Amino acid sequence: MDHDVRQVAVIDLGSNSWRAVVYMYGGNRLAAAAIALAGAETHPANQMALAGGVPGGAKPPRVWWKLTDEIFETVRIGAGLAETGRLSDAGMGRGLETLAVFERFCAAHGLGPDAVHAVATSAIRDASNGERFLKAARAAGGLNIEVISDEDEARFGYVAAINSSTMTDGIVLETGGGSIQLIKVVDRRAELLRSFPLGAVRITEGLLRGSGPAKKKDLQRVRAHVRDALSDYPPLAGAGKRIVGMGSAARNLPGAAERIVGMGGAVRNLAAAAQRMADQPDIGVQGFVITREMLAELVQTLAALPVAERGEVPGIKVGRGDIILASALVIETVVELGKFAGIEVTEASLRDGVFLAREFLADEPEPLFDDVRGAGVRNLATQYESDLPHVAHVAQLSLQMFDSLAGAGLLQPRPGERELLWAAAMLHDVGMTISYDDHHKHSYYLIVSAGLPGFDPRERALIAQISRYHRKGAAKLGELAALARPGDEQLLDRCSVILRLAEHLERGRDQSVREARLRANGRGVDLHLEAAGDLTLPRWSVERYGDDEAFQRVFGRRLLIG
Repeated sequence: MDHDVRQVAVIDLGSNSWRAVVYMYGGNRLAAAAIALAGAETHPANQMALAGGVPGGAKPPRVWWKLTDEIFETVRIGAGLAETGRLSDAGMGRGLETLAVFERFCAAHGLGPDAVHAVATSAIRDASNGERFLKAARAAGGLNIEVISDEDEARFGYVAAINSSTMTDGIVLETGGGSIQLIKVVDRRAELLRSFPLGAVRITEGLLRGSGPAKKKDLQRVRAHVRDALSDYPPLAGAGKRIVGMGSAARNLPGAAERIVGMGGAVRNLAAAAQRMADQPDIGVQGFVITREMLAELVQTLAALPVAERGEVPGIKVGRGDIILASALVIETVVELGKFAGIEVTEASLRDGVFLAREFLADEPEPLFDDVRGAGVRNLATQYESDLPHVAHVAQLSLQMFDSLAGAGLLQPRPGERELLWAAAMLHDVGMTISYDDHHKHSYYLIVSAGLPGFDPRERALIAQISRYHRKGAAKLGELAALARPGDEQLLDRCSVILRLAEHLERGRDQSVREARLRANGRGVDLHLEAAGDLTLPRWSVERYGDDEAFQRVFGRRLLIG
């Protein structure tokens, strides 16, 4: 592999929690060529010349990235700030101890100061003695800590959210311990970035001080405070009822309303709790939508408990239990003001925004993926070092057959179905990184666990199940049925049969079948192949293992090989 690998760390010094996260990223010429060709029919922006994958022998593009390690500490450096305006001596002491650990952590990974991005946010920025703490930190260690402005904090949050969701128009909400950030997004570009002192630690210390269950008047006081603070942010009012214009980028279809995407530890915790309350399988919260009804139920549940017991609610981390009600109330009020049906969750964070903006996408005019879903699928396929020319060709053959079936009226595609098939085809062999034996089952597990950006839990489940059945067996939703919508069983049947057929046509892994089309012929369907090489092996594989019974069951016609 000709990976040009770089390793960096991002340290996020928030008002509540601190994290040090290590990322690796790189490029691969062969991978870039293969995945670009695989995406050509669905992602025109990613078409590339085959020769080397990049024009003119330029440096290979950055293709893959991953988080490889992290450590976490609840420093709570913002404790007491709302009342005193200062960082407490105890908080600064905890901070200096944690920075020493973080510095050693980075050194253990071989990361010098030039490979570490350490950023401090609301609490250190706003405290009257913040500079005193920074001087002590610099004197004690070698980390170069940058205090980012409230606008930069919002911008990094925007970069993280927009590169992990398919939102084109709406609001990004980033929650923190000291502040929240709201970003108005139009056609995927940030237009109005604002920070508000409505973080969970501040709200808890200022308005929710008791240790017992919260009283109704306490909840009303918090909601009124949030409404008042956000009254001068016009883009939020009624945003969920505004219709997206015709000029917006793909996936916010004309006629659709604006969306809100939420990020931060509190959002992730509340989403995990909502998933459990809804008895949904735990496959991560990326893309999960916390509805207004779920938020109301969570607020009611949390408010009825003493502070010490809120961290025991399934999905809520113990270290966040004492401030989670404040977060839930702020999020609920934001959703209410925007008249949104719910808030879409991203697992991305400010740390990811810093990494993308300052490292992975730093050479781009703007730190934005052209296609979030495509980038996520390519990233996973490259990470697990699948036979990329092979999976790319399987994806191409799958789409050719899908399109020919749809064109013949033998398939009525559901919204997004074609892209789910493409993603499953690109990822169907990732399980081979574990073992060839049962690799279809390993692929299922890896896809479900990956948290693919831009896809919601239902879509990830379908991609995983389509991949799971690319070899054999009658496709079933199984344990993921709780996520399904009406018609998903039929979608799974169709896509798994098409992918299975494409896999057999590429059995030799040599791209000998250039093109495959399916055409109605009386009561059957003819498979027409255009050769780029010897077709002995693909014909044999289809005839022997192509499962024409499954094809006839799903499409109601016999498969005939032309």
